[in-house]
Amino acid sequence: MKTKEIVKRSDVYCFLKRTYFKWRTYLVPKKLYAVVTYWLRYRKYLDIEHPKTFDEKLWWLKLNYRNPLQTMCADKAKVREYVRECELGDILIESYGTFDSIDDLDLTQIPVNEFFLKCNHLSGGNMIIRKGVTDMTKVKKLFKHWLKDNAYYYGFEWPYKHMKPCLVTERILHTSEPHGLLDYKFMCFEGEPKLLFLDIGVCNTDGSHAEEYYRNIYDMDFNLLDIKETRENREDSSIVKPLNFDFMITCARRLSKPFPHCRVDLYNIEGKVYFGEITFFHGSAYNDIKPLEADLMIGSWIDTDKFYNIIRENA
Repeated sequence: MKTKEIVKRSDVYCFLKRTYFKWRTYLVPKKLYAVVTYWLRYRKYLDIEHPKTFDEKLWWLKLNYRNPLQTMCADKAKVREYVRECELGDILIESYGTFDSIDDLDLTQIPVNEFFLKCNHLSGGNMIIRKGVTDMTKVKKLFKHWLKDNAYYYGFEWPYKHMKPCLVTERILHTSEPHGLLDYKFMCFEGEPKLLFLDIGVCNTDGSHAEEYYRNIYDMDFNLLDIKETRENREDSSIVKPLNFDFMITCARRLSKPFPHCRVDLYNIEGKVYFGEITFFHGSAYNDIKPLEADLMIGSWIDTDKFYNIIRENA
């Protein structure tokens, strides 16, 4: 392991990191932080007061919109209950249980030799566990750090603020497709899926999130659009519209109905649809969408005028 990685996993580093981001949340005005960091990243002014682009609308929602149902749906453990309430329990990936602590995880009680272990409260914080192969001492140390994190302090995403951390175990999804497991991200607006962000090569062999991968953008007829969002497109003739694509749209529509905007992630393996997650702030509202016309079009689908009478939390 490289020295840099060793430092990042040390107890002192993790403690200082959590402390820094927590105090930054209270000391630095959120709007100022958003404008400055957005300028440093993209050299663009983020107009939150008069939002027009997709990221401007997302930041407006970050700082103003509060819906308790968001916390349930962003929680990778509790969202399973919401999916069942939407009468879509059949698309849930088989779970082997949830655990409040990594020390509560008893491998002898897991009925398979390999499984997916993830935190319910983070973007990332997951890996594949293989009995007799995975170094559980390292896993326990890593997850103990992750369970102490609060994602709200890193990106001001309110749904995570009051979420109780826990661990979720799930069956690993396997596919024989040459392009690997595709991540179908439906961008939904007031309950209507309008775009599909299809991530290609997003999962590493250990179950972690890949740093480099491709993203194609399609309309709801599965036409590849001339739009780029942060990542490069990949033209691949083996990627075709699933036969049950209409059912996937129905799932996304039903799950996104209560919200002004959310992203519904699904998988499709040999015609079987699986639920991934619901996300409310794609890319934490740092997205490089080109061309500008597409950015403005997507932003126009979030009507902030409808949400000015919401109750804001002083946080």
